[in-house]
Amino acid sequence: MKKSLPPRSFYRSENYRPEDSVGYLMRQIINMVGQEVERQLAHTDLTNAQWVPLYKLYRGETSTVAELARQCNLDAGAMTRMLDRLEAKGLCRRVRSESDRRVVNIELTPAGKQAAEQIPGILCGVQNAHLTGFTDDDFHNLREYLRRILNNAKSISNLANDNPTHGTDTDAAH
Repeated sequence: MKKSLPPRSFYRSENYRPEDSVGYLMRQIINMVGQEVERQLAHTDLTNAQWVPLYKLYRGETSTVAELARQCNLDAGAMTRMLDRLEAKGLCRRVRSESDRRVVNIELTPAGKQAAEQIPGILCGVQNAHLTGFTDDDFHNLREYLRRILNNAKSISNLANDNPTHGTDTDAAH
């Protein structure tokens, strides 16, 4: 098992600048990538928030309202409103399970499948455009660094879940 190094102090309160923080930079990138994805999906009438559940359904990652809400990090009410909008656009339909009436499955319509089929190409184009000037090594290193940050975040989250008084200041990361 790989031994963890103690956390380094890359940031110090006496000279902290939010615009130089990794969290701020990642949030800015995510926002800008999301805006470009939404712009490129405009012809499908899908918003940035709507293509994610649609694509998860298309990939077969989930089939129920409850699973989709969990995977999209939405509460049941927000997922219901999202599905109302997707249904109104004719992209999916909710079907009550015949074996368990409490379970509601979601199915893509032919129009939903057609819209979802376009998503991977758009995502690839947008992400590749944002990586302009990167070498293969740059790309692989960046992805590995982001995975390390994600693994650290998961460890911190697990610690916080084990000890609810630990790590409650969520604004500190930005």
